[in-house]
Amino acid sequence: MSVRLHPIVTGEIYHVFNRSVGSQPIFLRQLNNKRALEVIQFYSYLGPPLRFSHYNRLENKEKFLLKLKSSHPKLIDLYSFCLMPNHFHFLVKQLRDDGILSFMRNFQNSYARYFNVKTERHGSLFQNQFKAVRIETDEQFLHVCRYIHLNPISSYVVKSIKELENYQWSSLPDYLGMRNLEFVDKEFVLNYFSSIEKFKSFTYDRVDYQKKLKELQYFTFEKGWLEKIG
Repeated sequence: MSVRLHPIVTGEIYHVFNRSVGSQPIFLRQLNNKRALEVIQFYSYLGPPLRFSHYNRLENKEKFLLKLKSSHPKLIDLYSFCLMPNHFHFLVKQLRDDGILSFMRNFQNSYARYFNVKTERHGSLFQNQFKAVRIETDEQFLHVCRYIHLNPISSYVVKSIKELENYQWSSLPDYLGMRNLEFVDKEFVLNYFSSIEKFKSFTYDRVDYQKKLKELQYFTFEKGWLEKIG
């Protein structure tokens, strides 16, 4: 990863995103996406004593993970995420210096090694440097969280609200009580709302707007298309 123009500050929240080289599909198969979720959780902690690929071959992974969580501090708090066919979004808070950088390096490298072996490919899988946009206001925080959760429907990966709610590769099902991934910090977001229904209304209120935004404007990562949503 190249040197960042703006340093990532501990204690601040960032919208972190990246896509694959050449926009090739990398999150399509269920096994691929499940692997990505497991890697996210594993590398949320500082300095695991072994690589994920080695951990994944252990007979008692749950025992090792419990020990990891009890003895290693977290690098990030993750508030929302979405894996799309050729890119991903995370909304995260950096808890330790270089926490986001360490998490992202480990996540991208681990998933790239796995994906390259499975597909018999070589070389970089992700663009050279992930983007990290600092969240400056509560309004922006909630807007980005909503944007991330609506990405599958606004990009027509899914076609309906029901499909969106059942899209297992984002944190939305966790917020709706349909699942409980422990690495997703739901309470921080839900504290802004008096009920789950209020959260749902807030989220779905922008479905049509976000679809139109995608249709009317052509953005690229280089032009900062995701930075404009704040």
